[in-house]
Amino acid sequence: MSIRLRRIGAIAAGLVVVVGGAALYFRSLQPPSSPARGGGPDGVPVSIAVAGRQDVPIYLTGIGSVQAYFTVDIHAKVDGELQEMLFTEGQHVHKGDVLAKIDPRLYRAALDQTQARRAQDAATLNGAEKDLARAKGLALKSFDTQQNVDQQQAKVDQLKAAILADEAAIEAAQAQFDYTTIVAPSDGRVGIRLVDPGNMIRASDSKSLATLVLTQPATVVFSLPATALGEVRAALKRGPVEVTALDQNNRAALATGNLLLIDNVIDQAAAAIRLKALFPNEDDALWPGDFVNARILVDTRRGALVVPSSAIQSGPQGLFAWVVGNDNTVEPRAIEVGPATDSLTIIAGGLAEGERIVTAGHYKLRAKARVVMASLPPGPASRGAK
Repeated sequence: MSIRLRRIGAIAAGLVVVVGGAALYFRSLQPPSSPARGGGPDGVPVSIAVAGRQDVPIYLTGIGSVQAYFTVDIHAKVDGELQEMLFTEGQHVHKGDVLAKIDPRLYRAALDQTQARRAQDAATLNGAEKDLARAKGLALKSFDTQQNVDQQQAKVDQLKAAILADEAAIEAAQAQFDYTTIVAPSDGRVGIRLVDPGNMIRASDSKSLATLVLTQPATVVFSLPATALGEVRAALKRGPVEVTALDQNNRAALATGNLLLIDNVIDQAAAAIRLKALFPNEDDALWPGDFVNARILVDTRRGALVVPSSAIQSGPQGLFAWVVGNDNTVEPRAIEVGPATDSLTIIAGGLAEGERIVTAGHYKLRAKARVVMASLPPGPASRGAK
């Protein structure tokens, strides 16, 4: 019996050794377990910034469209055959430059006819005035009657009135003749020619010959929420309000000008107010009909407490930021924010100047977690990091 027990003990000891060795072998084949959610022994890698004070410009941005300072459709004022178009499409012209000519012969003849009629009436008036003078002389000597004198006076008055009518007719005929030469009403750029020489055109035609636009200066009409009306009006009371026109991607600045006016009514359907800004546009960067973003400077906050906008987080209880303590552990803290501009947000409450806050790596954080600075490329999020 003792021999059997010794054999069973030896077999059991051998099995323990085999099972233990197999366990150690298979454990060596498994990958190492991942660290806990709170990070490794050194802490969670994050990017940190420091809350600081600086002057912050406050902007409002709205979508708008570029408009020429004014637009003129070039129309004929008289009927006739279009003889010449004396401009090049897209050409800059000056006020008074000849753009087109209409066949003037009929209007020249009408002008000559009215001038001849006036000359005829003037000659008749000259003779009537001489007859009136003779009649008055004879009446003084009782060789003529007063009735004849009165008749001569009436004839002279009629001829004077006829000459006044002739002069008015000459002015009208001269205007009609002048209208056969179409001139630019102002400086500007002429667009595409819409009618070719040789066509009959009429003053009643709805189709214009071309369009003339003045783009220097240019205007931008844009909209802002109606709630911004008070801020814009307050800015106008302080002086000229700067407006910057940005491209459609809201990246490149095209031109800088000033706010010209606020529309006199609020669009109740869109709950928006329309505004108009004026730009010198000397380089023609603003093109009529183009869509732009208009950024208006309404205020500048002096010495405002700011943090990078990437530090602002949203949770069930509202906005908060991860604040880094002196022991490099983090705690979430509720904050109040003001306006945001570019990559910065103004802090209205909840943070103090000099406090460190997390700007990147939030998704791994929990309360009391230890953090370390991550190796991140420089940028707005790591500005002021320590």
